Amino acid sequence: MDRSESFGEVASLYERYRPGPPLQAVEWMLPAHAERIVDLGAGTGALTRMLVDMAPEVVAVEPDPRMRAVLTREVPRARAVAGRGDSMPLPDAFADAVLASSSWHWMDPLPTLLEVGRVLVPGGVLGAVWSGPDPEGPFLMQARALLADRARGGAGPAGEGDGGLDESEFATFIQGDGNRPSMGLAIPPGVPFDQPEHKVLTWDVPLNADDLIGLLGTFSWVILMPEPARHRLLSEARRLLSDLLGVEGDVTVDVSFRAEAWRSRRTS
Repeated sequence: MDRSESFGEVASLYERYRPGPPLQAVEWMLPAHAERIVDLGAGTGALTRMLVDMAPEVVAVEPDPRMRAVLTREVPRARAVAGRGDSMPLPDAFADAVLASSSWHWMDPLPTLLEVGRVLVPGGVLGAVWSGPDPEGPFLMQARALLADRARGGAGPAGEGDGGLDESEFATFIQGDGNRPSMGLAIPPGVPFDQPEHKVLTWDVPLNADDLIGLLGTFSWVILMPEPARHRLLSEARRLLSDLLGVEGDVTVDVSFRAEAWRSRRTS
């Protein structure tokens, strides 16, 4: 299974645990008085549910029928359609804005830019935003430091000798490196868009152990693990959250999130 197609396997968990982008980022990307907005690669509708309060008409374009079914149920005010970045079932000059939340990196940039240019009105806005736990936030920095101290202290892999997981797999999530998408909106020559503007926002979200484990389970590299390995990873992650960080039961920790947003206007 391709990583981009894996999320439908956990559509209900994705809806429950993946937060959408901050309102300030969405407002920054949108043009004033937008009447029609397209949410491209809409997933289960984390962004869509914000947009329906910001414009009279919102179309959510999502290729995975499992994700689209959750979106339709949860955000009935939007029109959900099957489509991809390079093939949207929409007329020319249809939308004032096309936004992509944590989905642009799954698309083929050049044909998608041309298709978005077709769907946008002249002067319309393409916005791309990525949001998720900030690797440089205090909680994840503390977790990295504790894991490093544990490694220097000579502790072996968790469950060594009994089929347990190496803590490095949990550290991959904590560090936020390697599996993070490439975040950016590049505008090559020959496409009808201005060079993009960029904005970074940070905010804190209180999460308990269930929230953190649920969030971990929605990342594609975890979804694609064989079931036994995924179960061991999530169990080990829960144990380390408790043992190293004291996060268990109803205890919450403020996790810093970061949003990277870009916007670019379609030239006439």
